[in-house]
Amino acid sequence: MKSVINIPHRVALIGNPNSGKTTLFNALTGLKQKVGNYPGVTIEKKEGKILFEKQEITLLDLPGTYSLTPHSPDEKIACNILLGKENFDTQPQAVICVVDASNLERNLFLATQIIDMQIPVVIALTMTDVAENMGVKVNAKFLSDLLGVPVVVTLVSQKKGLTELTKLMMNFSEFSKPSRRWRMQEGVENSIAKIQSVLEAKYTLRSPVAFLEALQICTTDEWRTNGYASMDDEGIKTIEENFQRIKYLGFDRRRVAIDARYSYIHSVCSQVVEKEITGQSLTDKLDKIFTHKFFGFIIFFGMMGGIFHAIFSFSEYPMNLINLGIQLFGEKIANIIPHGDFQDLLINGALSGVGAVITFLPQILLLFFFLSLLEDTGYMARAAFIMDRVMAKFGLHGKSFIPLLSSFGCAVPGIMATRTIENERDRIATIMVAPLMSCSARLPVYTLLIAAFIPPITFFGFFPLTAIVMFSLYIVGIVAALCIAIIFKKTLLKGKPPLFLMELPSYKFPSWKSIFIQMWERSILFLKRAGTFILGVSIILWFLATYPKLENQNTSQSERLEHSFAGRAGHLIEPIIAPLGFDWKIGIGLISSLLQREVFVSTMGTIYNIDAHRDENTTLIDKMRNAVNSETGEKTFTPLVAISLMVYYVLAMQCFSTVAVTKRETNSWKWAMIQVGYMSALAYICSLFIFQFGKIAGLG
Repeated sequence: MKSVINIPHRVALIGNPNSGKTTLFNALTGLKQKVGNYPGVTIEKKEGKILFEKQEITLLDLPGTYSLTPHSPDEKIACNILLGKENFDTQPQAVICVVDASNLERNLFLATQIIDMQIPVVIALTMTDVAENMGVKVNAKFLSDLLGVPVVVTLVSQKKGLTELTKLMMNFSEFSKPSRRWRMQEGVENSIAKIQSVLEAKYTLRSPVAFLEALQICTTDEWRTNGYASMDDEGIKTIEENFQRIKYLGFDRRRVAIDARYSYIHSVCSQVVEKEITGQSLTDKLDKIFTHKFFGFIIFFGMMGGIFHAIFSFSEYPMNLINLGIQLFGEKIANIIPHGDFQDLLINGALSGVGAVITFLPQILLLFFFLSLLEDTGYMARAAFIMDRVMAKFGLHGKSFIPLLSSFGCAVPGIMATRTIENERDRIATIMVAPLMSCSARLPVYTLLIAAFIPPITFFGFFPLTAIVMFSLYIVGIVAALCIAIIFKKTLLKGKPPLFLMELPSYKFPSWKSIFIQMWERSILFLKRAGTFILGVSIILWFLATYPKLENQNTSQSERLEHSFAGRAGHLIEPIIAPLGFDWKIGIGLISSLLQREVFVSTMGTIYNIDAHRDENTTLIDKMRNAVNSETGEKTFTPLVAISLMVYYVLAMQCFSTVAVTKRETNSWKWAMIQVGYMSALAYICSLFIFQFGKIAGLG
């Protein structure tokens, strides 16, 4: 009779930032992933399923951390899960520790801490190709012997080590628990052991966990406020006596464990690492160009301009195909369902609203493709490095750049990414300006208005005006963010930015699978939002734009729309927005898109389909171009109105999710309300100036 192996159902994946952890996670789990937040916190949690020989385990991708002594909220989550301080679902029963072969000594600090926990662990050795290019070879078998745990060399681009790693995960229960192999001076060991005993008795911790906690207590003077406020007087006395004993032995308690661990790590590395004397590495050569104080900026802005040109140009054909498909689907519905309110709801309400947004899916995918590509190749860190000089002039920390750049995709993860900024003032300043970065939700609004009202002129045979306008909108958001940041740092958030220290990872070829998975995740999220929230808003808006109906059926579609609930709401705010060049129909779009910006596009789709004659078979762009103000007889939209409206959407806070995450990240409604207030005022004033100045200049 075969014995049944007790397979661990949950395995944690942990490693240093930029160690190849996410690439490995994507390679092992493929599309069998689930993204959410840990209960009670806004820190992203990624889980994936691994199926092998009819067996399944859950792989938990923990936030990147350099050690089990956390300095930021996401590092704290990773440490608490491993140390058993939090009960998020169930604790992992085994660990895969990702170790970067090109930075072996630094990465082994975390690895040895995990080994100290005495739970089943496998080392996944990544970046071996990068290390070899640097003239560094790591003897994986010897490293395994010295650490006492399995070491698997993984190279995702060649699918090397993935099967071996999966087999090991399926048989973790056969492993013997690893043990600590590094030691401190005997007297120090005894003192740490006594502190460990106090923690075990008081907090019922496992012995290895209590040992790591004892080391953490020794490294800080604020140990009582870091989770040990309930320690009794006898325990405090024992701990402080052992602090004095360590000092008497001639050691700094804050450094003694760290120095001893690094001494052991250095010994291990000296035995397993072979270094060849080589010339300058490819990374060093490229950095001379990409981080150059002059050419670095030219390359960066040229790259950004090229990205926005590609987003606008390459997406045109697939967008037209999607739009054609939606039109054909609408015709099929019209042929099946008889004419009436139900048909009108499906075609002019649901399909027009959702279809108007789905059309822009290719641009969303292209945006996230380029952002993922920059991050995966290692260029993103260089961009942060060269922008630090600019950021510092406006009072922002160099680390603010990556959260701000992430906000081009979405401000919510961008704001959450500010957790890597240690200084609270710098962190809040970054949070306050992050929503000014033009997120992907604004992209459909920009594209609709640019395609409709910006002429397809090309400068020098290469630079199309449409791409220049698109790029300019992003620049407007960046300039506004920097100006607002310096105001905050000179008033409410006074303080000098601290020294900027950031690791520059080696350049590497991107993992196309990882990029594809990120694009897939974003497209699914976008389509879910279109099929749920935007669909619901479109149906509600159709009802508000259709009812109450006029008794006289001979009235025009425009008169019926004006008489509806939505029309009345638009007319109510028209006196406020008229100085910006907006009419009551645009007002309906502004109201409906308060929760999410891209709803403006679906609103225009619904409004102009309801307002159109039933036999009219034109696109939304054509309908907006031909729209006429019923009172003045003038065009509703002009290039000047479109520019004023785009600038409004660049600067206005119209995303409830961003407001909510600002409140959670700052733990205060005050900052969230300040954010909403200043962005609304800034948007109104700038749009007012643009429209009125444009009219005076004869551009309207």
